[in-house]
Amino acid sequence: PTLLIPALANPFLQQEFHRSSFKRSLSVCSLRIGKGFIRSEDRRQGWDVSRFFKTLYFFNGPPSPAKFFEFLIEKLSGPSTAKEAKVMKADGIILVVGATGGVGRRVVDLLRRKQLPVRVLARNEEKARRMLGPDVDLVVGDITKASTLLPEYFKGVKAVINAASVIVGPKEGDTPDRAKYSQGIKFFEPEIKGDSPEMVEFIGMRNLITALKGTIALRSGKLLFGFQNSLSDELSWGALDDVVMGGVSESTFVIDPSGGENGAPTGIFKGVVSTANNGGFTSIRTRNFSVPQDLSAYDGLELRIKGDGRRYKLIVRTSRDWDAVGYVAVFDTAKDQWQSVRLPFALLRPVFRARTVPDAPPFDPSEVVSLQLMFSKFEYDGKLNPSFSEGPFELPISAITAYVKEPVTAGFIHVSSAGVTRPDRPGLDLSKQPPAVRLNKELGFILTYKLKGEDLIRESGIPYTIVRPCALTEEPAGADLVFDQGDNIT
Repeated sequence: PTLLIPALANPFLQQEFHRSSFKRSLSVCSLRIGKGFIRSEDRRQGWDVSRFFKTLYFFNGPPSPAKFFEFLIEKLSGPSTAKEAKVMKADGIILVVGATGGVGRRVVDLLRRKQLPVRVLARNEEKARRMLGPDVDLVVGDITKASTLLPEYFKGVKAVINAASVIVGPKEGDTPDRAKYSQGIKFFEPEIKGDSPEMVEFIGMRNLITALKGTIALRSGKLLFGFQNSLSDELSWGALDDVVMGGVSESTFVIDPSGGENGAPTGIFKGVVSTANNGGFTSIRTRNFSVPQDLSAYDGLELRIKGDGRRYKLIVRTSRDWDAVGYVAVFDTAKDQWQSVRLPFALLRPVFRARTVPDAPPFDPSEVVSLQLMFSKFEYDGKLNPSFSEGPFELPISAITAYVKEPVTAGFIHVSSAGVTRPDRPGLDLSKQPPAVRLNKELGFILTYKLKGEDLIRESGIPYTIVRPCALTEEPAGADLVFDQGDNIT
């Protein structure tokens, strides 16, 4: 295709990119910036301009002549700084569900006193602000209505404390301040107020877990790419080699259906690296994800690879810009061995064009938009890769997973109820059991559905803690709390 080259202000650019000499000049030398001039390297090889355009097209879509020359002028006119205007959000947020109940509001108060970032999910905004204060981080939703649990509510959430519960009250009614219900000492004939136990304890729990699945850390980790335990997730990888700066190194990424461990599928990053034309790197990079990956509940990325004894880089990007700060970790590989390499987010270094950016924002794990694997002559800040050598290389990658470090802490804390396993338990003396056990059927199978909700948590893969309290009152206990495993305390 004909290249429409606009008039350029700099005379040497006009000369170098004149229509008649454009192709010839690109094919015989690499373009290196000196102080106001272009010079050829001693090791000159033909530059594949078509591969250069294919790279730009893959990552940036159909080329715009104006943007292309703006890009070239920027490269040729001297150093530039990374554009990074992201406003960092707090991560590690604890979400409290049922925050206006007797347990929930105390949980919120304790978290705030510990100066931990807390967000509340409530059905009634006015009630929640009146009870918890006007400055509370509040999102409005109802766990019984999946459509109200919007994805942005859970962004940056690392743990959930669920104190939501079906409402039980005296049949003959209560005082405006629920004094009878809150007293909890004298027995009043109970009934369900509002939504049924099935809606709150089971369907509500299912809706909440579904909404959290993409945010809260799973014990087994979150698969970003690869083939793992019958799971498969493939990303759109493209080669991003030193052809973008005039080099001749070349790489590719392919799927080998039987080249992984035990004959399983695997991806392979391979190619040939050369330092000709002042090059010396190859890489593969994903297209930007349509929706950023929120990995704030995880501690780092784990790569399952078959090493070749070389040192590689992983670059994690939080900007959609083509040329912006990336967050880098280097890792060594063992030759001809399958191995797992863990790269903690805390060790990622902000780098722009192979130089550390000291004033870059901290890495934001809730905004991961692309991944990149690189084999390069350089690490960063002029430091050389000690395992670099020119020629062919090959790195099989069976999986890239976000992981949680050991010991795994609970991501879901659920306030359930004593007695959930006791209805219909053989040999149980009901006269010695709490009212909820005796009246399970009359109360809409309240304990049965609470147990079904617990089972949903166990099956979710989210690390959890379930607390089963007996009846709670507003009065001081006057004695030590008793704890036990199982479901036997009365």
